[in-house]
Amino acid sequence: MTDGTPSTYGTQRKAAARNRVAIIEAAHDLFADNPLVPLSEVAKRAGVGAGTLYRHFPTREDLILAAYQHDIERLTVAADEVLARHSSAKAAFIEWFETLSAYIRIKHGLGDALHSAATQELISASWAPTTAAVAKLVDACVAEGTIAPGHDPADIIMLMSFLWRVANNEEGVTQGRRLIAAVFSGLKDAPQPI
Repeated sequence: MTDGTPSTYGTQRKAAARNRVAIIEAAHDLFADNPLVPLSEVAKRAGVGAGTLYRHFPTREDLILAAYQHDIERLTVAADEVLARHSSAKAAFIEWFETLSAYIRIKHGLGDALHSAATQELISASWAPTTAAVAKLVDACVAEGTIAPGHDPADIIMLMSFLWRVANNEEGVTQGRRLIAAVFSGLKDAPQPI
């Protein structure tokens, strides 16, 4: 039993936070391979007991949503890092969107739950930071000359959404790269009103 001192409480909170992150990271890895993986496998990979997992995430949907949110948050703040790592803004743009598509595939484990209010709220909340990250990538591509000025980042997200629909295998990667090349061909021209 705890003695109730602040340091003991603080230690327990840190351990709980570490456990939560370990569970989310294990879920990310396992759901990417198999959205139907048993939660007992997630707990085992995270190094926690089933009770700890269910205290943090009472339902499978709660865990999938948390993994998805964690991935999207991590990706939206990584735009600057991806740009700094690449000598080409276009290469950074491609890597960022390929990573986004891999994260979005986690949603497929939700099935019918994708239409739940919690899922829709999470997707809506992630839209503004995702659009801001894409704006950084687009601005860098405009400065580089690989994208014409004037393209709306939200439109580009919609345009690039094909990436999370291609097959999750080598053929899908190849098809995605062909489609990305077609997208960049179109983005070299200024947007035209219809």
